[in-house]
Amino acid sequence: MQKVHIGLIGGGTVGGGVVNTLRKNGQLITSRTGVSLQIRAVAVRDPRKKRNVKISPSIITDDWQSVVQDPKISIIAELMGGTTLAKRVVMAALKQGKAVVTANKALLAEHGPTLFALARKHGANIYYEAAVAGGIPIIKVLRESLAANRVTRLYGIVNGTCNYILTRMKEEGAAFYDVLKDAQDLGYAEAEPSLDIDGNDAWHKTALMASLTQGFWVAPESVHLEGIRGISQLDIQFADVLGYTVRLLGIVKADSKAKDGRSSVEVGVYPALVPNGHVLAGINGVNNAILIRGDIVGDTLYYGPGAGQDATASSVVSDLIDAAIDLKGGSDCRVPPFEAHDANGFVTPIDETCSSFYIRLSVTDKPGTLARISRILGDARIGISSVIQPEGHEGASVPLILMIHDAKNAAMSAAIKKISRLPVVKGAPVVYRVEHFD
Repeated sequence: MQKVHIGLIGGGTVGGGVVNTLRKNGQLITSRTGVSLQIRAVAVRDPRKKRNVKISPSIITDDWQSVVQDPKISIIAELMGGTTLAKRVVMAALKQGKAVVTANKALLAEHGPTLFALARKHGANIYYEAAVAGGIPIIKVLRESLAANRVTRLYGIVNGTCNYILTRMKEEGAAFYDVLKDAQDLGYAEAEPSLDIDGNDAWHKTALMASLTQGFWVAPESVHLEGIRGISQLDIQFADVLGYTVRLLGIVKADSKAKDGRSSVEVGVYPALVPNGHVLAGINGVNNAILIRGDIVGDTLYYGPGAGQDATASSVVSDLIDAAIDLKGGSDCRVPPFEAHDANGFVTPIDETCSSFYIRLSVTDKPGTLARISRILGDARIGISSVIQPEGHEGASVPLILMIHDAKNAAMSAAIKKISRLPVVKGAPVVYRVEHFD
């Protein structure tokens, strides 16, 4: 049995969950792995703050540098969040050749290449299972279990807050901001919820998964981003009538065609209409799910809790175990945090991608309206697959729903601008992509 000392930087929700997990299952971990994980120090901003998890005062400090520099500590777990101080902590640990465990998706998405290069230079390693999808072991799947596959498609529901909101909007007919308020009261959403509902959390996670699957670093700014803030109950209802469920998806689609010797990939985060019969339409509440298509294995699905103290702590402790076993076995046993196996790849600009679309217009109910709209779409070589003008709507304008065949995003955007300027169209058109999982 080998004892491995750990330093936690952050004693909040996730840090407390790690303490609880090791307290509860520490002996089980030792019996399974032959290593004993011992928390030697916990660095926090305010040592006097009352905590939900009991941590011995003798190991609490407000000096993170003393924890990183402690020669007896072999693994640093960065659990504080943010990208400024967290980056300093991780870089300081790596420069000392220490293993780093982190749940910080924003830090890795924005500074991954720098941190991975530093780890390589100093013979260290970075473990980040908890950075994506909470308790689902998706990073290990992408780095190890599916290493024999080219990942051609990845579809992820990776933000529990958004999924909770969209689920309740469909099941209960509730309004967006009413459900958001409930999510905040239940602790699923922060008081300032933009990180979740504007898609930024899923954006960082999707960029990380795209990098791992495609073998070149995908910067978040190259990933198309749309959140769910503008989704109305009307669109949830119409989608259901058409046989679809609205889900916020992180999407990675590898292009089978090489361009000038370079491989391209479509990466985006946006709300999409998912067929009701598809497995991702049935992922409800705060749960996450990732569907991965490998060229050898086919489709595989990974489902579970995407956030929360216990789920995230489970993944962090899994990384601590991996780090401890790697230290026991030596550097030759380590799986690198990121391997650039396709340095020439690039992200396809969103305007060059193709998709089916759902369009909802508010129009004046008079003869010739549909003909004028169809003419604009026809001139852009965009085909209409179906049209619905629901009965029972009265007033100055009525809803008109169009389902559109596959079209290039640039052509659709240009056509929508022209349609929005028609005198018969009232208000801004609502446009969402339709995902058929081809």
